[in-house]
This record gives sequence, structure tokens and C-alpha cells, in this order.
Amino acid sequence: MVNSDVLILAETAIADFERSKVPGVWTGLDQQQIMAEMRARLANPFQINQSSQPFCGPATIIFELVRKHPLAYIELCRSLFQIGGFHTQTNRWISSPSYLQQTPVNFKIPQVDWMVLSTLRESENMLFSVDPNASELFRNLGGITKPWEIAGWIQEILGYQRIDYNYAYLFRDLEGIQKAHQIVKSGGVALALVNDLGLLLNQPPLISYPSHWVALLDQLNIDLNRNIIEFNIFTWGQEMQIKVDLKTFKTYFWAVVTGI
Repeated sequence: MVNSDVLILAETAIADFERSKVPGVWTGLDQQQIMAEMRARLANPFQINQSSQPFCGPATIIFELVRKHPLAYIELCRSLFQIGGFHTQTNRWISSPSYLQQTPVNFKIPQVDWMVLSTLRESENMLFSVDPNASELFRNLGGITKPWEIAGWIQEILGYQRIDYNYAYLFRDLEGIQKAHQIVKSGGVALALVNDLGLLLNQPPLISYPSHWVALLDQLNIDLNRNIIEFNIFTWGQEMQIKVDLKTFKTYFWAVVTGI
């Protein structure tokens, strides 16, 4: 639970942003809409929503940033809106390219989420760029987030120093999620790579493959007698409760990256 004094500081930072006369660099984004959406996420981080854009990796990071460091989230948004970039906790400068700032987009995704998530995703892209108006194939190619990028953001954006990987597709599935659960309970973060069709949507693909990042939350129940695992996650602008048999879990749970 975030200290109430920290939330007050974050609210004060939004009010100061609201009074600022510095114009934004993002053509087509509305400052008052940005303010309203920031306040909504401060009150409920589960409102962060990638919508139809392939930003699941950045979304899990920003979800945890709002939950753990709300003032840092507000300062990041203001810097990004007004000058087009922000410093990470490791003092790396991440900037939004001008083409992103000027790209006309059909805002099925909330404006503040588009601004932050697209910038974070594009900061790691080398071959394929973020383009909200491209075909689904090219949008997905520009939105793929690798485990080492998640690990880097856990350190750079969230400020955690001890980063661990657990690759769990063949072995260590239950061990991995149990360890992740303990880290979350102790104040850290655990971001899991899964196949969303098989694990979340009950639409098993012919072949399992890693496709989606989620944030693990603080509920976990493994019942070996009933062959059931239950846990809750953040994804797609909501909290989801997952209850599946152990075979399904082991088939579609690929990896987890933790920070503490």
C-alpha cells in the first residue's frame, strides 16, 4: 500500500502540471485529457490499458510504477508530454521520436497510455517501429518485448536492483511462480511471460509460444490433490483471476522476471 503522503505529493504534482504554461510536444494529445487520465490511474492503476496495441510489456511496468512510485509516474508523464522524454532511475534518457509525437492515431487506447507505452516500447526497437495504424502483423512485430528488456525496465523504471529470471517452459513452473509470489508479497514485482490464448482466453493454439506479459499479483493457491492452480494477474486494464489445471499452466507459462 502506497503511503498517503506520497499520494498527496503526486496529486500536488498533477496540479502543478495543470498550471504550467509549457505547451506539449505531442500533436493531437489534449492536456486536460492527459490530466484526467493520470488522476484516474493514480486512483486505480488497473485502468492502465494497452487496448489493441501490442504494449503488454510496457503496460506491466507502468502499472507497477503507478502502484509503487506514483509521484515518479506523474513526473515521467509531465516530462514526456512537455519536452518529449524523461530520465530513468539509472539516469538514462528515453525520448519519444518526433514521428510518434506527430502520428495521427485512432485513440481506442487512452491518450496517456499511448504516450507513455509507445515511447517505452519504441526505446528498445531496432528493426520494426511502433505504428498504431499499421497492419496487425507489423504492429505486433514492433511491440514484441523480450525478457531482458523487461529486466532492464524493472531496474531503470522501477528502481529494483536484484533482478532474477526463471525460464519455466520445460521445468520449474511451480517453483517459479511460488518464488515470484513470495517476492510480490515482500514488496517486489514479478512479470510473467505466458501464452495468452491458452492460459487467459481458453483458446488453445496448436503450438504453445510466448506471446503476452502480465503482472503477477499477491494471490496464489496450488492444490495438488485437485490438480488446480489459482492466481491473479494484471493485464488489459483489469485484474484477472486465473484458475486452470496444472497441465494447462505448465503448457502456457513460459517465464517470469522478478525484481526486489
